[in-house]
Amino acid sequence: MSTPLELLLPYQRRWVTDDSRFKIGLMARQIGKSFACACEAVLDCVLHPGTQWVILSAGERQALEFMLKARQWAEALQLTVDSYTECRDSAQSLVKSAEIRWNNRSRLLALPANPDTARGYSANLILDEFAFHENPEEIWRSTYPSISNPLRGKFKLRIVSTPNGIGNKFHDLWISDNSYSKHFIDIHTAVREGLPLNLDELRAGLDDPDGWVQEFECQFIDTSSVLLPYELIAACESPDTTEIFPKQTETQNLFIGIDIGRKHDLTVAWVLEKIGDVCWTREVRILDRTPFHHQLENLSPLCEHATQVCVDATGSGAMLAEELARKHGSRIRQISFTAETKASLFTGLRRSFDERTLRIPPSREIREDLHGIQKVAGQGGIRYLATHTEDGHSDRAAALALALQAASNRTTLQNFTPSAASSARTRWNELRRDRSLLI
Repeated sequence: MSTPLELLLPYQRRWVTDDSRFKIGLMARQIGKSFACACEAVLDCVLHPGTQWVILSAGERQALEFMLKARQWAEALQLTVDSYTECRDSAQSLVKSAEIRWNNRSRLLALPANPDTARGYSANLILDEFAFHENPEEIWRSTYPSISNPLRGKFKLRIVSTPNGIGNKFHDLWISDNSYSKHFIDIHTAVREGLPLNLDELRAGLDDPDGWVQEFECQFIDTSSVLLPYELIAACESPDTTEIFPKQTETQNLFIGIDIGRKHDLTVAWVLEKIGDVCWTREVRILDRTPFHHQLENLSPLCEHATQVCVDATGSGAMLAEELARKHGSRIRQISFTAETKASLFTGLRRSFDERTLRIPPSREIREDLHGIQKVAGQGGIRYLATHTEDGHSDRAAALALALQAASNRTTLQNFTPSAASSARTRWNELRRDRSLLI
């Protein structure tokens, strides 16, 4: 059987063909590092009967995405997968593990990373996006003894990640441990070796100097941390919430947050009902790549039933926010996202989880969206970042933060300024003249 190395870019081929027992990769976002890791693991499983690989990913979504890549490699190699299974926690519908088995007794097991699930496996190990594991130091203590113990076998260890600040275990291993074969692939190397990306467009679209330096140029900058750990999210999940509002009423206790997207992000309307001190989720409405005039038609009736609505009035969202304000008056608050307003919104979001004054649906999409927000300390102070995925840009989290702002008595956020409103009207008129931008 020939290895289809022609499917890999040069930097991916270097990784796959490096047979060192211990290797670590400091790699940029979106350059196919999991694709290359999956290739190596699948080939090893097929070529060496009885081989065991365990993949620890940063979360449930990442674990399932890794297994999808592994199955794609098996199909590309025209190999028959004997079985594929997912084990779930019946209480919360969380994927606890996913496993591929071949008829030669080899298997590939993917787990969302935490110290308890990591402990006890004696197998070759991949730590995928290790810097973004919630407790990388604890996971390291749980897994490394099984890998390094010569009595259990000479297992391989692969560690790959984008930087996530300094002082964490991934950072320590990269800068201080010389026993690893090290692969450094920033976005410039990847593009130079054939990755089809326009760097100018990517940098302009990200519009975040700190994020660009860290996530694409692979430079370690101050500390980053997950704003909402999984345990904190799970503590506020409740089956008594709903993602589709069964009946809209004239209650005075409904509060809505709307985060607006168009072509690359979702538009999300999050509806809360405040009962006492607790905000209960009643609907999470998703509009995906929906023309602005259809968004207005969809969201306007929803706003009629709310006491207050906080709407994202940033960029292309400004015109839609203004139209909603024109229709519904003072119940609409137009919020322009700045560093200051994002700090207030996401601090309020974290406070609601800490104080358990929020109930959300037990949904994987919502859970991963909330978990995707990073609190980053850079040269400009604390910032809140979320990486683009196929499922958006933590748009549900932004909508929830806006809804909580609407339900609170806080008045620190300022409504849209007259000058910004004027700009929104100008942009709206431009779009009306060029209808191709509205569809």
